This record gives sequence, structure tokens and C-alpha cells, in this order.
Amino acid sequence: MSVLTIGDIGVLSGMIHIGDEAMFEAARDELAARGLSIVGVSSSPEESAARYGVPCVPRLGFGGLEREAAARRSALLVDAAAGRTALDADDPARAVLTALDDASGVLIAGGGNLASRWPVHVYERTTLAAMARARDLPVVVSGQTFGPDLEDADAQRVADMVRAAARTGVREHASAELARGWGAHVHAGVDDASFLGGGPVDDDGPAASERVLVSLSGWFAGRPADEVESGIAALLDHAADAVGPVVFHAHFGPESAGSEPAGDAALHERVRARMRRPSEVAPSGDSLTAAQRARTSRLLVTSRYHPAVFAAPAGVPIVALAADEYTHIKLSGALGHWGQDGVVDLDALADAPEHLSRIADSAAAVTRGAAERLDGHRADSAAWWDAVADALR
Repeated sequence: MSVLTIGDIGVLSGMIHIGDEAMFEAARDELAARGLSIVGVSSSPEESAARYGVPCVPRLGFGGLEREAAARRSALLVDAAAGRTALDADDPARAVLTALDDASGVLIAGGGNLASRWPVHVYERTTLAAMARARDLPVVVSGQTFGPDLEDADAQRVADMVRAAARTGVREHASAELARGWGAHVHAGVDDASFLGGGPVDDDGPAASERVLVSLSGWFAGRPADEVESGIAALLDHAADAVGPVVFHAHFGPESAGSEPAGDAALHERVRARMRRPSEVAPSGDSLTAAQRARTSRLLVTSRYHPAVFAAPAGVPIVALAADEYTHIKLSGALGHWGQDGVVDLDALADAPEHLSRIADSAAAVTRGAAERLDGHRADSAAWWDAVADALR
């Protein structure tokens, strides 16, 4: 028996999304430590199977569907799981049905956050959960952010899923309040990947290097790109002068060095071209390398979420750049767990250098605050995964 586990994984055309891969990897490790094997659901099953050493099956086939078509496909797949209909021989979801035959439960792992801006994730995860219920299999939802933008129909689908789930884990209190309002059994804790690879150790932390690590997302919420990129470049010039050398690390970009910049890496090159101070680039690499890079930086400047998830437990001071309510909720949640509050709105980039200096000057207090919280968060995370394993065993 195994746990069928869906994350937002699969490296396609050499492009890796570090955060999504990290949450799946953490789930694999935590369940394995408790004696449970998994089967993954992936956009690139062969690649993911080789990466994680577990069997993987294709996704459910919601990519590119409009909402009405997605709703029809969802009903079809639930009927197929219940034995009321059969899928075509070439339907990609047939492999999921086979995996359910040998599953002890289903884990909706972190990644693919459930908001109406990504309807494919809403349909995919709620459908898989309904397929599991049709087989009388337990479902656990872990590592999620819910909303804040959820249309009524999407909210209903997500609410139905979490009400029926054995357990639901979220990573910030705004999502917990929303899920509790739906009647879910909710655990609010740090992100599932916070302790990937064991988490920070004694020789990690801000003193481990002098570099300023930078990881940016191209989501500016409609703001003019030239203005945002110029403002970030000015902020990073200030960081280079006030703190130390700047190193860019793309969390969505080419996995290997020497590849043509794409995704976040292409944005990084545009920002670098606007800077007065020199900077360096590190290849995206894998999740474990990314976690160690973040944990051993002197300062992190990020508009991506998982660099903050990795850095905060190690006591690294963080300047987090938020584009909208969704990114503000995620970033303030990641920082708040560890006693930090350095979230800056993109509209306030003119004042960001002052904020950066304040945050950098508070490094000793940030490190103490993280150290004071570390054991408690580790214990809470371990207890969560114990409960997940018990529910899915």
C-alpha cells in the first residue's frame, strides 16, 4: 500500500520550480520516516520518478480546460473512481485510478495553491479528493494557502474537500481562519518545506556568508515593469553597499548552469542590467541546494515565497517584496512564524532602502528570535506529520 500524493511537480524543458518541488520532497521524506511509501502525481512522471525515487503517474488532464469543461471532467473522473463509468483507453487519469487501487489514502501536498487565479489546481485537487472519497480512502490536505481570491463555485469545491478531509494543514493564519469558517479540522503551522533536509543547523545562519541573496518573481500585479525593475535595482545597489555582495538565485528558472535565462532568471538579468553595483548569478539547481543557499545568506531580498521559508528558520534577516494581497498573506505568514515583519509593498520601493537598512541592523535580534522559536516549530511540524501518517496509514 502507498499514499497517492499530488504536488505541483515535474521539471519540463529544464525549468524547475524550487518551492513546489521542495514541498513534495518534504512530504516524501516525512512519510518515509514514518514507514509510508508514496506514488507521486507529476507533470513529468519519468523525471519526477528519477528525481525522488518513487513511482509517479501523470496528472488528471485539467490543463487548458475552461471551467465548464473542467466541471464535466471532474464529474466523469469521480464517476470512474466509483465504478459508474469507464475512461477511454488513452485518458491520462487511468494511471491515477490504478494508483488508487493500491493506495491507503491520498495526500494533497503543498504546491498549487487553491485560489481562483489557478482554477486548474482547484479542479485537480478537489477532484482527486472526491475520487478518493468514492473509494472510501482518507484524504489529508497539507501545506496550503487558501484564497484570498476564491469565486463562489471554487470556494464551494475547496470547502467540500477540506470538510471531508481527515486533516487540513495550512501555513498562515489567514488560511486557517478561512478553512475553519468552512468547518474544516485545521492545523496552522510553518510551511512543509521549512525543515527540508533537516533544516538549519548550528553552523548555519547570517554569519555563514557575507552575501545578499536575491530571488525575484515576475508577478508585479499590473505595475509597469520598468518602474518595478528600476526600483528593485536601486534597492539592491543599496544592499550591496550596506551589507555585501549580491547573488541572484532563481526559484523558477533553468535547473542547470549555462542555460539561456528564462522565467525568474530572465527577470534577474533585467534587474542586474539596471544595477550600478556588480552582482553574481547562481543556477537554480535543486531544492536542497536552494535551501542551504538561503539558510547561509547574510540577508535575503525576495518576492518569492520559499526563499523566505528556507531562510527564516536559520535567523536570516529578510526583506520580502509583496505585489498584492495574496503575496502579502504568504510572505507575512512565512516571516511572522519566526518573528520577522520585513514585508514591503512594491508601491513602497522608494522607501525600501531605509527598510533594508533597518532589517539588516536587526540581524542579531532576528537570529535570537528564530533560535527561540526553532524547537517549538520543529516539534509542532513533527506532530503534524505524525498525525498525517496516522490518518493515511
